[in-house]
Amino acid sequence: MFLFLLITMVVVVGAVTLAVVGGGDSAALPETGPEQPVDQLPLSRPVGRADVEAVRLPVGLRGYRMADVDDVLGRLGAELAERDARIAELESALAGAQARAAGGPGLFTEPGEERGQ
Repeated sequence: MFLFLLITMVVVVGAVTLAVVGGGDSAALPETGPEQPVDQLPLSRPVGRADVEAVRLPVGLRGYRMADVDDVLGRLGAELAERDARIAELESALAGAQARAAGGPGLFTEPGEERGQ
């Protein structure tokens, strides 16, 4: 009885091993390279919403790789700071233009009138 159980266990372990490995059929699973960090954010233009939604960070042994997450967040933070600075610059330029327009002559003059009087 013991010998029968031992042989049965060896056969079951061998069958499970072949099932997991694939029985030598290499066409079953495609070959994949090691997961490497890929900067999916465009360098030639500002980052958009679709770019952020498309980012897929590589997973390490215990979750996401901290360095990759830090790189992506640093890049996004820098671009957001640049946009905020540009928005502030444009808003101040608009406020200055509106102040000049409110204090000076109108933007449009009647036909026959000269501007700047």
